Amino acid sequence: MKNHLLLVPSTLALLLLSSVPASADHHLNQNARKLFDGKTLSGWDVNKAEEKWWRVKDGAIEGGSLTGHVPHNTFITSAKSYQNFELRLKMKITPVKGGVNSGIQIRSVRIPDHHEMVGYQADAGGQWWGKLYDESRRRKVVGESKDAQAVMKALKPKGWNDYRIRCEGPRIQTWLNGVASVDYTEKDGTIPLDGHIGLQVHGGGTLTVQFKDITLVELPATKGAPSWKGVDPKEVSKRK
Repeated sequence: MKNHLLLVPSTLALLLLSSVPASADHHLNQNARKLFDGKTLSGWDVNKAEEKWWRVKDGAIEGGSLTGHVPHNTFITSAKSYQNFELRLKMKITPVKGGVNSGIQIRSVRIPDHHEMVGYQADAGGQWWGKLYDESRRRKVVGESKDAQAVMKALKPKGWNDYRIRCEGPRIQTWLNGVASVDYTEKDGTIPLDGHIGLQVHGGGTLTVQFKDITLVELPATKGAPSWKGVDPKEVSKRK
């Protein structure tokens, strides 16, 4: 009788667990939508005169060149702006020579009449993997992993790497191949918490960067959060 009574709670627990999603990931996956159709650059924007650096190849967005030097940073950006979201994608860097760097812009905008973007960047390449850089604004790393060794151990230098980025209110979290990396909370209440997604090929090298399986789940908006609306990106990029 004693053993029977002990089994009842366990049985109920199993029944309850089986009636709900296995994890929060399940819920996110159910609500994820593709930002890239695997065939065209529909829904993405490229600056004029930079079209030669961006294409679709083997089911991935590919930027850069294996034969030509990329003279300056170039970005392909989502047509739509987002505030709170969880973004997932796979990326692969193939270096030939020179500088090897890339990244994923989040909550960012283009600087008018310029090749640059301004905003947060989930960095990639070399020792930059997993760091959070503030592109064209503070121009420095604002978030680093508490265990950089674990992040680098998880890295696949010649293969596809899973990047997961979650933005919710002032908090930005990233994971590389399932390993937690950045957990950054913005303390400056004037910095916009919305903007476009941008895929980067860093200037200064001969390389290609590929991105695929790009999905995004929009999360509930943060009321009253600062926005890029009414802000001049060019002026922001001039600040020191």
